[in-house]
Amino acid sequence: MSRKSHTKKQHTSATELKHVAHAILPSKWGKFTIHGFTGNGPQEEAVALVRGNLKSKMPPLVRVHSQCLTGDVLNSLRCDCRAQLELSLKKIGQAPSGILLYLPQEGRGIGLMNKLRAYQLQDQGMDTVEANEALGFASDAREYDFPARILKQLGAKKIRLLSNNPEKVRQLEASGIQVAERVPCQPRISKISRKYLQTKKSKMGHLLKGI
Repeated sequence: MSRKSHTKKQHTSATELKHVAHAILPSKWGKFTIHGFTGNGPQEEAVALVRGNLKSKMPPLVRVHSQCLTGDVLNSLRCDCRAQLELSLKKIGQAPSGILLYLPQEGRGIGLMNKLRAYQLQDQGMDTVEANEALGFASDAREYDFPARILKQLGAKKIRLLSNNPEKVRQLEASGIQVAERVPCQPRISKISRKYLQTKKSKMGHLLKGI
């Protein structure tokens, strides 16, 4: 799937946003309110963990996080996803207000089974970008119009974004979200994930220090 075809499919269906439910979610990083949202397009389902007054003078601290079963749940060291998730929740828990958006964009948008196919190619010597492209996908197939619509509905049109990814900043701003500040989201680097992060920096333009 090319980047162009992915974008067209998502944008033509992005016409609806439904707030499904909300509930209190206590955690070790503080008490959040969890909100469920759906759209009517592929992968248009997300949860938002919200803390504090989003309309206060300081823009909320926001993390737009892509689901990673192997990292977030199984604690894989092939990536830094779980470390980023925990760092983000910690920082949002310490901020006056914030949001963590959790999106089903496994494998940079290619899905879990294709991500495992990409892992197999990586074990044969490819990096993450080469593996995705060998399977016929863009290096990063994610789109950020849907999360931008969620942020707007929550009242967070101006944010401080926890991210190392300039493309995420660009897409959110193109969708009407003002990124007042990009806050680095770089946990401690492991020996196993270093090559993964070097590819992010050299081939995808992620802003990483010490890599």
